[in-house]
Amino acid sequence: MSKASHVASPMLKPEATIGILGGGQLGRMLALAAARLGFKCHVYAPHPDSPAFDVVHRVTRADYTDTEALARFAENVDVVTYEFENVPAETATFLAARVPVLPDPKILAITQDRLAEKNFVTALGIRTAPFAEVASPAELATAIERIGRPAILKTRRFGYDGKGQAAIRNGSDPTVAWRDVGGQPCILEAFVPFEREVSVIAVRAGDGAVASFDVTENEHRDHILKFSRVPATLGAQGAAEAVRIAETIAHQFAYVGVLAVEMFVLGDGGILVNEIAPRVHNSGHWTIDGASVSQFEQHVRAVAGWPLGKPLRYGRVEMTNLIGHEVEDYRRWLVLPGAAVHLYGKAAVRPGRKMGHVTRVFLD
Repeated sequence: MSKASHVASPMLKPEATIGILGGGQLGRMLALAAARLGFKCHVYAPHPDSPAFDVVHRVTRADYTDTEALARFAENVDVVTYEFENVPAETATFLAARVPVLPDPKILAITQDRLAEKNFVTALGIRTAPFAEVASPAELATAIERIGRPAILKTRRFGYDGKGQAAIRNGSDPTVAWRDVGGQPCILEAFVPFEREVSVIAVRAGDGAVASFDVTENEHRDHILKFSRVPATLGAQGAAEAVRIAETIAHQFAYVGVLAVEMFVLGDGGILVNEIAPRVHNSGHWTIDGASVSQFEQHVRAVAGWPLGKPLRYGRVEMTNLIGHEVEDYRRWLVLPGAAVHLYGKAAVRPGRKMGHVTRVFLD
């Protein structure tokens, strides 16, 4: 994948149908943004209570491995995108033989594998935490000798919100960590004493045009994003470098759509890439109410072959995730001046589950 590569995006008319793989809150917000531009959305997801089902033109409830259902889905949409990165890459590849799929399924395959993703980033000369491949307890012992402690053992695939991770500290037994992550292929990452976590939400069009939102500073609780604040506490030089990193990755992927790049900011101002999310992202939810164009609209524009918007931030913005039973107190946010409440319509409230978010824009 080359910086100069372009992907021919379909030039869709407003009445066209956008297919979305995945029916979570991100698919729901994508569909709402698409509807405002006149598009219809068809969501494909296996779960009967998918939140996106409530707001779309058409749904297909089927497993991601059901090739007959996938083929019918492809016949009824003009382009396909996805709302989460754990859609099987094979599913996206199957659809790509029948209808345009954006971003490219090859990108999905890379970002689904932490090792492949780290290798891709470091090959661009972009820094990450030191890491090593681990496929057995013996390789884990060797990796610890090289990486040192403390370190984090992470599964190569299917990890999010802190899942699939185990810390290895001074004096702890590495075999316990290996067992905790299921004894599956992993990477070992050095612990990074970062000052803050930030992310850049970037969008790239098929013609190579790129637009990025302001750098966002993120605060996690129990490995789950709790607050996003914009602008980040980062100097102009650091912010410019964070945006440069995200846009470099987008160009090298020949990416089409929105991607999020999560980063660590070190005490000396250095920036390390932590993870890439090839989709709209929780840390970009503030853009719905806090900017002239949201990350969701930007993604729709990109996959539809429309010109990208130039995002203008309205003021200081803070986004708060409503996690688990916090959503039951939504009424207090409704009377807070300047607050915009977004509830995802999820039927079951569970600890650690993202149930909604609130955005506040400060114009001072």
